[in-house]
Amino acid sequence: MTGRDPGEAHRTATSLELLLDLCFVVAVAQASASLHGALTAGDYASGVLRFALVFFTVWWAWMNFTWFASAYDPDDVPYRLTVLVQISGSLVLAAGVRLAFEDGDLHVITAGYTVLRTALAALWLRAALSDPARRRTTLRFAAGVTACQLGWLALLLAPEAARLPGIALMVLAELSVPVWAQSAGMTPWHPRHIAERYESFTLIVLGESVAAATLAVRGAFERNHGTGPLYALAAGGLLLAFAMWWLYYARSASTLLATTHQNHRRRFPWAYGHYLVFASAAAEGAGLATYADHVTRHPGAVPAAVGAAVTVPAAVFLVTVWAVHLRPHRSGPAERIVFPGAAVGVLAASWSPAPALLAGALLAGAGALAGAPRRPTRR
Repeated sequence: MTGRDPGEAHRTATSLELLLDLCFVVAVAQASASLHGALTAGDYASGVLRFALVFFTVWWAWMNFTWFASAYDPDDVPYRLTVLVQISGSLVLAAGVRLAFEDGDLHVITAGYTVLRTALAALWLRAALSDPARRRTTLRFAAGVTACQLGWLALLLAPEAARLPGIALMVLAELSVPVWAQSAGMTPWHPRHIAERYESFTLIVLGESVAAATLAVRGAFERNHGTGPLYALAAGGLLLAFAMWWLYYARSASTLLATTHQNHRRRFPWAYGHYLVFASAAAEGAGLATYADHVTRHPGAVPAAVGAAVTVPAAVFLVTVWAVHLRPHRSGPAERIVFPGAAVGVLAASWSPAPALLAGALLAGAGALAGAPRRPTRR
């Protein structure tokens, strides 16, 4: 495990990495379903906060392994077994999402996170033994991951009043580990491989969001046999999914990452900003499902708060994709006005009778401005 070549030709995601993505999306689906339940019950503020915290554990565990695998992936038997252990941990984590969300019980989700992080720390130690040139960096990663994991375990013993401040402190500690570790030297991550990994996970999360919304709308049609607002919601949800896909894939992430490879600190806003990209994509399915439930159970005018369950995730997705994924490609002055303006228009759609349709149209317009999705490179 001496490190991969950052300029290696034909580097693509492996089937094992794609299997890991699919298993992580189980946890994403659980978080989205829990958010749907909270929004349907009118528990907006605390529901969003709990979703943000639970989603962080899913995203952070996925992201840390993704960057490690881009730098060190010998694809031998010990490595494969360690990754399978991490997949097992992701499924345990998924099993604990609903308990953590609804009851504040962190034991199961922490157990799954412990399995994930312990396996990752073992991989960093193996890299430290095999790659003397980057030993300081890999040892820092191993120490940081281990120290943070001990902090999460200690948090289980903390009193209830100290739980939320403790979680905030641990989140800051986790985010600091890669910055601290790679100040000693950069790992040999592969720009095109990282771009493909993020693009694949975005696609999978969008697919999960579409699936969740489809089930909710189908159930609403079965209860109401079709109404005008439901038809508008179905059309708008489909348009939103199409527009979010178009918007994200309009520019090549590999081109952007290749330009930041020498100045690796510039990649942190892109990598960390994808938390909001993934979270908003997952939350969109919950928002559409919440709107469908309200339309069927409470005929009449739909409150703006319910419309916001659809428009806020769409606006966050639009602004974040523009800020971290499109704007660094040296976008023109028009984009700097149109994209934030479109986000304001999406939020204003919360008060319209068809928020999903209007938000989808605005995102589609922003996607058309960003350009046509790039064609896949033949390799």
